[in-house]
Amino acid sequence: MEPVVGVDTGGTFTDFVVLDAQGLRIYKVPSTPEDPSAAVEQGLQDLGLKDRATLLHGTTVGTNALLERRGGRVVLLTTAGFEDVLRIGRQTRERLYDLFYRRPPDLVPPERRIGVRERTGPDGTVVTPLTADEVERVRRLVQAHDPEAVAVVFLFSYVNPAHEQAIRAGLEDLGVPIFLSSEVFPEYREYERTVVTVLNAYLAPVMQGYLRRLQARVGGHLRVMTSTGGTVPAERAVREPIQTLLSGPAAGVLGARFLARRAGFDRLITLDMGGTSTDVSLIDGDVTVTQDVSLGGLPIGIPMIDVRSIGAGGGSIAWVDTGGALRVGPQSAGADPGPVCYGRGGREVTVTDAHLWLGRIHPAFFRAGRMRLYPDLTEAALRRMAIRLGLSSEALAEGIVEVANASMERALRVISVERGYDPRDFVLFAFGGAGGLHACTLAARLGIQTVVSPPHAGIVSALGTLVAEPIWTYSRSLLVREDEVDDAVLQQVVRRLVEQGMAVLRQESIPAEDVRVTCFLQVRYLGQSYELLVPFGGDLRVALAAFQEMHRRRYGFERTDRPREVVGVHVRLTAPAARPEVPTLPWDPASEQAARLGETLLVHEGHRHRVRLYDRSALRAGAALEGPAAVFDATATFFLPPSWTARVDTSGHLIASPA
Repeated sequence: MEPVVGVDTGGTFTDFVVLDAQGLRIYKVPSTPEDPSAAVEQGLQDLGLKDRATLLHGTTVGTNALLERRGGRVVLLTTAGFEDVLRIGRQTRERLYDLFYRRPPDLVPPERRIGVRERTGPDGTVVTPLTADEVERVRRLVQAHDPEAVAVVFLFSYVNPAHEQAIRAGLEDLGVPIFLSSEVFPEYREYERTVVTVLNAYLAPVMQGYLRRLQARVGGHLRVMTSTGGTVPAERAVREPIQTLLSGPAAGVLGARFLARRAGFDRLITLDMGGTSTDVSLIDGDVTVTQDVSLGGLPIGIPMIDVRSIGAGGGSIAWVDTGGALRVGPQSAGADPGPVCYGRGGREVTVTDAHLWLGRIHPAFFRAGRMRLYPDLTEAALRRMAIRLGLSSEALAEGIVEVANASMERALRVISVERGYDPRDFVLFAFGGAGGLHACTLAARLGIQTVVSPPHAGIVSALGTLVAEPIWTYSRSLLVREDEVDDAVLQQVVRRLVEQGMAVLRQESIPAEDVRVTCFLQVRYLGQSYELLVPFGGDLRVALAAFQEMHRRRYGFERTDRPREVVGVHVRLTAPAARPEVPTLPWDPASEQAARLGETLLVHEGHRHRVRLYDRSALRAGAALEGPAAVFDATATFFLPPSWTARVDTSGHLIASPA
């Protein structure tokens, strides 16, 4: 079989999962933030797979370009009079009580926002024609700005796209990529449609440059992970880079779902803690998809897996604010220089340094002994910071871990309690290199009775790219009351969207019989500003009942005196993906003794404990551990606190619970 490689580029490490004739293999290399493709090339060279593998890639290149405001030079064409939609937005303050808050700069400055004399009405009729003279005038203005991309957002183009298509035809000879809102995001709400289209154009030059470099470095066939949990060809990711904004976190959720099902769990809260950030999500049978996502102060609008990210990772830097409070993140030491203990020149204490000093990470067993750590450097850096704060090194280290825990606990409550779910009904599925160090403490605070740590927890996101199914999504706005539409009308809209998608799938040589179609409706109460996405199986009454239940769970109430409105239709086409066979462990309870690496002292909640150290690769099914214990493998560390126990199942999962 042709080798398939799942790759996840993180802030500290780049992870690889290989599926080939030899089975399933894993590998990690340090990330190269200045050019992430260099780390991918290095890993494939080390594995002997350069130029001869299909690469499935999760990336944060688009996310970083948005957050750091380093996208392409964009010209925005709008209906005359709507040039400032991007600036006006929703007139909301992101930080309501911050008197010194300054919103990030607009993606397109005023001088590159051009009003076009044209207009289409809400029913699709032309109010002001787009003349040839106007197209030529706009063409000269665009050319004078020398853009890297052009975004076109005309009023009501999602009903009638003729004017957007005409302006593209008039500008095509400029040799610049042109993105139409009627193709990128054909939905109502002028501001959100403008943001999505502009953002797509803004990211396109960055993503195109990165993917071309990556393709040149690695060869082979390249597919890119999307925020909805699927993979698309690299050329589509260049055309629709906005689809990749939550690429890496989405892969982690899919990897967690795949492994959790093997362990018999289908209701889980995921905790993915890497070197730079922590991502949390909730899976109730299947992943949760939402359109209520903001990033970099902008509403993204397109469907994405519901993931909440916070700047608290192993490499997050501890610092003191102007009020004297200890803070952790969002600044990260990243891969270079990394935490102080990496010995690469880092001088600022991180969460990883705190865990090392407290004894939860052991320098002899970090990454299974493949990477050297320098505890003396960490001790000196901790002492310097502790003296400034008037604390002991021990108190500072525990304080750093506690601040990180508090941030993660808030995020976990947002995606569970604030969504109407009781976290006690779920297991906490912890992965990423550092997730297992915090999982049991967080579970105890939320009342969760079971923590699951999968085998090779540090590469779950890379595994997620491997098991992700190719997905295509299409949508159309409707804006009709429930008494103005019936099943036949909705099914006709669905058929048109499916036909649109199938035409694309035929170009990729995917058989129609292999494609799974899933439909959703956007529904709200009449008069509401925002809607919920509910499944649609062909019966509107069932979908409306599902909306009532979802609204009650999300907001605590439902209305029976208010008509409901179908805002839009979404269709998702899914093709099958590889399903790797994860090895089954033999039954050997005595392996608990064979896996022991020794003992050491560990600090937990102000007390010193003698803790057992375990080599996870030597544990077999049936092994039982008692806390305090630390379990190490080549990708992650798991900390089992006092008064907790854990067992190993046949899939290699550590399943922990309070004693």
